[in-house]
Amino acid sequence: MGTDHDHSHDPHPAAPARGRPLRLGVGGPVGSGKTALVAALCRTLGRELDLAVVTNDIYTTEDADFLRGNAVLPDDRITAVRTGCCPHTAIRDDISANLDAVESLERRHGGLDLVIVESGGDNLTASFSRGLADRQIFVLDVSGGDKVPRKGGPGVSGADLLVVNKTDLAPLVGADLAVMDRDAARVRGGRPVIFSSLRADPGAPAVAGWVRSVLAEHRAAEHGDAEHGDGAAAPTGAA
Repeated sequence: MGTDHDHSHDPHPAAPARGRPLRLGVGGPVGSGKTALVAALCRTLGRELDLAVVTNDIYTTEDADFLRGNAVLPDDRITAVRTGCCPHTAIRDDISANLDAVESLERRHGGLDLVIVESGGDNLTASFSRGLADRQIFVLDVSGGDKVPRKGGPGVSGADLLVVNKTDLAPLVGADLAVMDRDAARVRGGRPVIFSSLRADPGAPAVAGWVRSVLAEHRAAEHGDAEHGDGAAAPTGAA
């Protein structure tokens, strides 16, 4: 098994290959609400998009079982990867098992719009190889305290979207959401941040809206490539 070069901090990641679905990575610490967010996105977007999910656990298939048990997608659209190693290894350092699972879903379900790859729970350094995920979401929750965003790390600072989850718990744990918002904006350099409570908004509408916008960009890029011959320069005038 080879080692994949990490492009997680590339500010201009390569566009997805034409004709394949957008691949979206979802990472974050244990208990931050990654699986619940993936379930919410499946419920909200599954009515309008053709999608599938790959979950990562070290030894079990618990996250895939949760998604299947809640019937967020048909069972054959959910694949579990048992990494047997630290979660970041399987999404960044050696992506082969995840890539095999993604490509298997793409072959089995032709015409997919979106494949979500959920990482196992990891720390603030976790980020996806751009060879696996075209875009990535990093999920924090407020129970870690309002200091977490300013700690930074590749997950917090480099992800295409940061989701600060479980905002309904802020009063219970003494977390100041305004401080989290300020610090996240500073370390992320203008990249988007969404504050979310799946208890208040179980469909994660703001995150789903961001996914729609990214998918629209992907489709527009594909359409432009098709018009201009797979990336060839557009004609500038008659000879």
